[in-house]
Amino acid sequence: MSANPITSAVRPPVDHRPAVTVLSGFSPGAVQAAARALLIADEELLAIRHDLTGIRHGLITRTVESAAAVLEHTAVELVHGCVSCTLREDVLPTVVRLARERPGSDLLLVLPPAVEPEAVAAACSHCLIDGVPVTETVRFDSYVTVVDADCFLDDLASPDDLSDRDLHAADDDHRAVAEVVVHQVEFSDTVILWSRPDTDALELSRLGTLVHRLAPWSIQVSVGTSTHLDCTGLADMVRGTGRHDPARPGMLGLALEGRPIAVHDPDGGHGVTSLVFRSRRPFHPQRLHDALEDLTEQLLRGRGQLWIASQPDTALAFEFAGGGVSLGTLGYWLAALPLERWTETSDERRLAADLDWDPYYGDRRTVLALIGLHLDHEAITGLLTACLLTDAELADGFDSWRALPDPFAGCFPLTGDTTTEEK
Repeated sequence: MSANPITSAVRPPVDHRPAVTVLSGFSPGAVQAAARALLIADEELLAIRHDLTGIRHGLITRTVESAAAVLEHTAVELVHGCVSCTLREDVLPTVVRLARERPGSDLLLVLPPAVEPEAVAAACSHCLIDGVPVTETVRFDSYVTVVDADCFLDDLASPDDLSDRDLHAADDDHRAVAEVVVHQVEFSDTVILWSRPDTDALELSRLGTLVHRLAPWSIQVSVGTSTHLDCTGLADMVRGTGRHDPARPGMLGLALEGRPIAVHDPDGGHGVTSLVFRSRRPFHPQRLHDALEDLTEQLLRGRGQLWIASQPDTALAFEFAGGGVSLGTLGYWLAALPLERWTETSDERRLAADLDWDPYYGDRRTVLALIGLHLDHEAITGLLTACLLTDAELADGFDSWRALPDPFAGCFPLTGDTTTEEK
């Protein structure tokens, strides 16, 4: 009997690169417990951990261990004490070295609380080890975040900065605790909901709903509801899943590529509200500025993209977590660029723009996700709508919009020449 030519042709090639699972979370106890469980389930698995206690003085400690033994425990001196330097100078080189020395062992990269998983992915995209891309030696199988049921909501609502808890990676590291917590969850492919047998079932269900609103693309795995932990079962659900998409953009680039940034659920279960506000019209810069405090008063998380009439070339990123609003540039709207410069952006972004192109606005659009507990959907939507240009202001056209009072003037510089085609 001859082989079926169709099934033979579609067999994927065998990938012999060691698989890396990246494990993050803001609760060190829960993260380490999850790491230990995964090591127990696979005696060949190696875990890599870095203690950043001395990072501001240029010192870190690297530990490599299996379930049976500590293989390395080494102090490392960095040229510059920062997270990006740690990733470039020791974390990724260690991953590549171990993959070469032990090609039969997969790797578990356990991140310290202050390191965000997206920073690891970004470093992998451009970091060369011995002149070779990291991903030629290893494949990043999944990014897994551990959420501790006992403290997640408190951390998410906390106004603390990392420096308030002596967790900042550098003197100029002004990140908020809530900012790091949400970034860990949002970049995950899998979320482990870590609880204990006495955790209230209703609170655990509400936590699962909140995590789903923060990261609807992630698979949730609940552990800890009994006195026994099935290490092999946990490993089967979080390792070897192939869930990570290396082409997925960062959170603030999702909407630009036409990807969903949240679930619109104004009447969510357990009081967890998730709103998605969309508009083609631009915001009036002064009215938006004046409304930010009222807009974010009840939020746990806000994210997305927007545009303001006075700066119509600029796509702006919007973030809120831990009591602070952040606005930054995502670069030019495609409508503000000559066609020959469109190739500077991804294929996905150009396709998304083409599918939703507006003859007047082009690809300019606002997409905001607002997440919290018992949010007033109508009030928030009304507040944002009131910040948009009115019909009369809209009729004045692009040239007059640039002269609107703008408290954000000069905050979002763009580089490079552009030919803007405005109508």
